[in-house]
Amino acid sequence: MSVIQNPILTGFNPDPSICRVGEDYYIAVSTFEWFPGVGIYHSKDLKNWRLISRPLNRLSQLNMSGNPNSGGVWAPALSYSDGQFWLIFTDVKVTEGQWKDCHNYLVTCETIDGEWSEPSYLNSSGFDPSLFHDESGKKYFVNMYWDHRVGHHPFYGIVLQEFDPATRKLIGESKIIFKGTDIKLTEAPHLYKIGEYYYLLTAEGGTKYDHQATIARSHQIDGPYEVHPENPLITSWPYPRIPLQKAGHASIVQTHTDEWFLVHLTGRPLPQEDQALLDPRGFCPLGRETAIQRLEWRDNWPFVVGGNQPASQIEGPAIEEVTWPADFPEKDDFDSAKLNRHFQTLRIPLGEEIVSLNDKPGHLRLYGRESLTSKFTQAFVARRWQHFNFTAETKVAFQPTTFQQGAGLVNYYNTENWTALQISWHEEKGRILELTVCDNFSFSQPLQGEEISIPEEIEYVHMRVEVRTKTYMYSYSFDGENWVTLPIKFNSSTLSDDYIQGGGFFTGAFVGMQCQDLSGQQQPADFDYFVYKESKE
Repeated sequence: MSVIQNPILTGFNPDPSICRVGEDYYIAVSTFEWFPGVGIYHSKDLKNWRLISRPLNRLSQLNMSGNPNSGGVWAPALSYSDGQFWLIFTDVKVTEGQWKDCHNYLVTCETIDGEWSEPSYLNSSGFDPSLFHDESGKKYFVNMYWDHRVGHHPFYGIVLQEFDPATRKLIGESKIIFKGTDIKLTEAPHLYKIGEYYYLLTAEGGTKYDHQATIARSHQIDGPYEVHPENPLITSWPYPRIPLQKAGHASIVQTHTDEWFLVHLTGRPLPQEDQALLDPRGFCPLGRETAIQRLEWRDNWPFVVGGNQPASQIEGPAIEEVTWPADFPEKDDFDSAKLNRHFQTLRIPLGEEIVSLNDKPGHLRLYGRESLTSKFTQAFVARRWQHFNFTAETKVAFQPTTFQQGAGLVNYYNTENWTALQISWHEEKGRILELTVCDNFSFSQPLQGEEISIPEEIEYVHMRVEVRTKTYMYSYSFDGENWVTLPIKFNSSTLSDDYIQGGGFFTGAFVGMQCQDLSGQQQPADFDYFVYKESKE
C-alpha cells in the first residue's frame, strides 16, 4: 500500500463526485463560470490522477454568457449504470438576492472522454442535484430545495423524485426526505444503498470554514432518515490548526479491493503568522481542492479513520500504484491542433475567429474582444493556480494603435479581482508595458506615468509572473535573457474565495493570456508559448 498525500486534486477542484467502473476511478468537479464545463479526473489507484474529460464542451450543452461570477456549473454528480456514464449538473444563473435561479440537466456518454449527449432538462427547484440508480431498477433524482420566501431559511431540505430514463424526465410526486440538522445549509445530496440501509450524504454549514459532511440512513429511500450518532462525518471547523480546512461536500466509493474511501472538498489557507488564528481563519488562493480519506464501518455507520478531521496523509488502497505522464507540459509551444484540457475560457467557447492555433502556426492567436470585467466575451485563455509557488511565463507579439487595445499576462479570480501586465499604446510613448489592477472593483495603474516604453525594433515581449506563497510579482524581458522585475508586490490573498466581496466566492486563482480591443478592430495578439512550472521553494 502506498501513502496518499492530500489534496489529491490541487488548485480549484471543488465538490468532488467519485465514481468507480470496474478498476477505474473517476472524479467530477465543479467549474462554475469556466468553460468547458466540469472536469473529470481518472485514476487506477486513488493516488495518481489525470484530467481526462471536459464533457460540457459545446454551446448547445452549456451557455453561460452573462452568468454572474461564481455562477455556472455547480456540483456535478457522476455515476455509471446501464452501460453508460450519467452526469448531472446545475447551471446557476442568479447567485445574489432572494433567489437562486438554477437549471438542472443530465448528459450521458458511453465513454468517459467521448462526445457527451445534448442536455436533458430536469428541474430548477434547487442546486447540487444527483442521480441514484437503485438495485430495484428504478432511478431517483435528489437536489437541495430552495426557499426564496422572506423570513424563511433558504435551504428548505433535500427533495427526492423518481426519474424515468426512457423519457429522460422526472415523474411522480416529489418529496422532501431530509431537513438536515441544526447546522443548516443542507445541500450536496448523494444517495447510496449499502447493505440494508439507504445512506444520504449531504454537506452542511456552508462552503467556508464551518463546512462539514453529514450522513444519515434509512430503511426506505424516502425516509425517515436518522443522523449519524457522531455526526459530522468530516469537518475542519473544530480543528483550526490543521492544514486542510473547509472539509465537507463529499462522496463515497467502495474500491474493487473492498475498501472504502471518502473524497471531499478542502482548502489550504496561506500562512498568517501575524494574524489571529480564528478570525480571519485565512485566505485560499488555490481555491477549494479535493482530498481523500479512508473510511471504516462500525454498527452500519461509516467513520473516517483516525477521527472526523481531514488527514494530510492516508494509507492508500491495496492496489498497485499506476502513474500517468504529466497532463500539462511545463512549456506549451502551441504546436498541437487543440488546446490542452487544463486551459479554459470564461462562460462560453471561443471560436476560431477569437482563439486560433492555425492563423499563426506555433502560436496561440487571440483576437481582441471585451475587457477583463466583461461577463460576455473575453479573449482570455487561462489555467488554474495549482501550487503555492510557481512561475508562469509567455512571449507575446502585439501591435496596438490605441490605448483601447491591450494584450498580455493576467492573474485572475473574477471580473472584480485581477491584475494584468499588458502591451498597450500611449499617445507620447507609443507601445508600452503597463500594469492594471482590479481590487474588488477598485481600479489602479501602479506604473502610471512610468510605463515602460517598448523599443520599435522589438516584436516580442517576454512576460513572467513569479508566485511565492503570499505574494507575486511580474517581470518582463525584451530578449528572453535579461529580465526586469516590476517593483510592485501583489498579495496572493486578493485572488482567493475568502477575499472577494459579495456573492461570488467559489472558484480560485487563474493565470493566463488575454487580448482586449475596445475599439472594435479585434487586433490580434500572438502568444508563442506558455510556461507553468512549480517552484520548489
